[in-house]
Amino acid sequence: MDTEHALARLRHIPGFENASDSNVAIERLGGLTNIVFKVTRDGRDYLLRIPGAGTESYIDRKVEAHNAVAAARAGVSPEVIHFDRESGLMLADYIDAPTMSPELFRKTPGAPTRAAKAFRQLHTSGQSFEFRFELFSMIDDYLKLLAEKKAELPEGYHDVVADAEAVREALDTHPAALAPCHCDPLCENFLDTGERMWIVDWEYSGMNDPLWDLGDLSVEAGFGPEQDREMMEAYCEGPADAASFGRMVIYKAMCDLLWTLWGLIQHADGNPAEDFWAYSEERFARCKALMANPEFARHLEAVRKG
Repeated sequence: MDTEHALARLRHIPGFENASDSNVAIERLGGLTNIVFKVTRDGRDYLLRIPGAGTESYIDRKVEAHNAVAAARAGVSPEVIHFDRESGLMLADYIDAPTMSPELFRKTPGAPTRAAKAFRQLHTSGQSFEFRFELFSMIDDYLKLLAEKKAELPEGYHDVVADAEAVREALDTHPAALAPCHCDPLCENFLDTGERMWIVDWEYSGMNDPLWDLGDLSVEAGFGPEQDREMMEAYCEGPADAASFGRMVIYKAMCDLLWTLWGLIQHADGNPAEDFWAYSEERFARCKALMANPEFARHLEAVRKG
């Protein structure tokens, strides 16, 4: 998608009807399932997000619009200037800060701490998100969508879903108080000023167990034990108890189980952004390895005890 197409879409936004090459500068930034541009006009920078083809089948843009605005009110996300709740076209403030990556998260001093503090600010903000992020219901929904697409699943996927019933039982023993959560904390959804983290992209956000966000970030960033400890201590404002730490570890496995299916949907839709079959196989293998680790059973028991 070129900048001319972005300019045409920009003209659909109130206040930008007369946007042209002479009064607006547009720079392509990237995007995995959506296309993102930096827009500059009259000395002010904006972020223009154009939704990817096919995303309407599994993303509710009305929910995303509500949650993006609520996250901005919580002070962890940029202000939303315009959001078309039908098409998903969005214009927001542009944050001039490096986009994080797994490598940056692991090598930048204090990055796990700053991300944890941003999560804590969101989770304790008192904001209410639309949509309830239901892990096992989402797995069922994604499986149904993949069946409709006649898509292939990695060998043994249904067996691992069956094994995850023990996880569901442990989590249900002590249900978490729900909070507004990002639910899809890819490293690239964080912008680090060096003093604070901003969080962007609220497509999968909803009310959820807050520790999902921390477990998912740990997986996405490839955190080791030391970074997990740093993140959890910053979030808990002190040492994390065994049940909280165990819950975070359990979600590391479960997010890989869920996002395996998401990747398979991208593969079935022919998304050219990357090799989504390889992406899904890698995530599924990591999920199986973590669940097979003897330490996983110990964390599961800690969650059961509460």
